[in-house]
Amino acid sequence: MTNVYPEIMTIGETAEYLRISMSSLYKLAQDGRIPCQKVGRHWRFRRQTIDRWLDERKSNQEQQQISPVDENLHGS
Repeated sequence: MTNVYPEIMTIGETAEYLRISMSSLYKLAQDGRIPCQKVGRHWRFRRQTIDRWLDERKSNQEQQQISPVDENLHGS
């Protein structure tokens, strides 16, 4: 498969794009944890939406890493 991914990707293309197994991607899709649509029996993923989803997850993870100073460490 080439490095150029179509705007609308299949489950196989998306799994490759995200570098995860197809079984993991099926689970994410079935649980509604990744943006996708089912067309008939087939899952479809919009590349732009997946990119945005990845960016949002990165931002959320970075925000969770920034935590207030633990007041118990200062003897309060």
